[in-house]
Amino acid sequence: MALTVKNILDRVQFTLQDTTNIRWTQTELLNYLNDAQREIALLKPDATSINTNIQLATGTQQSLPDGGNRILRVLRNMSSAAGSATGGRAIRQVSLESLDSQDPNWHNPTATGLSKHTTIVKHWVYDEMDPKTFYVYPGVAGNAFVEIVYSVVPGVLDYSSSGSSNLGVNDIYGNAVIDYILYKSYVKDAENAGNSQRATGHYNLFLSAIGQKTQLDTVDSPSGNKQVG
Repeated sequence: MALTVKNILDRVQFTLQDTTNIRWTQTELLNYLNDAQREIALLKPDATSINTNIQLATGTQQSLPDGGNRILRVLRNMSSAAGSATGGRAIRQVSLESLDSQDPNWHNPTATGLSKHTTIVKHWVYDEMDPKTFYVYPGVAGNAFVEIVYSVVPGVLDYSSSGSSNLGVNDIYGNAVIDYILYKSYVKDAENAGNSQRATGHYNLFLSAIGQKTQLDTVDSPSGNKQVG
């Protein structure tokens, strides 16, 4: 059974010994839960990854769909943006520096030696300084489609209407979410030496859980490649 907002907050309230929300209101704890999801998406983008088909914009520069946080991978050409689309040629990632060095005019479809804009993508390029943007080579003339994997910003959950809603991150991050909420909760009373230590302890547990998940993903990756995060 999937973890819900209520599952998480019930466990947090039990740990805080505040099951009636005297010291920490339900709204306050829910805000901390939403903070936790955003923090996880920041530290480990593939925790909120989505696989989908998109239509490319004309040219080389492309943007993520609304709500996108970071491009993770461009997999293959597709026949359309529909879920039932047929897959085509695989798309290989190359470095921006390498492509710029070998083909300085690759953004210009009319430059000497370059193919004109097409509908088939051969390579994709990513700049760490601009995580919501990626580039395709050669540039496309429209009516081109690809399959991508990208990270999304988790939606804001509202307990009053979504108490039974699932988390915006995978259930495997449930303990990390709990530790982050407890960290934020104890920070509220950080003037108390005991609570200050508890806050630090739970934040370290949160970071450790995210870091260990990244290491496990690297070791257990079917492709043998280092995972994003």
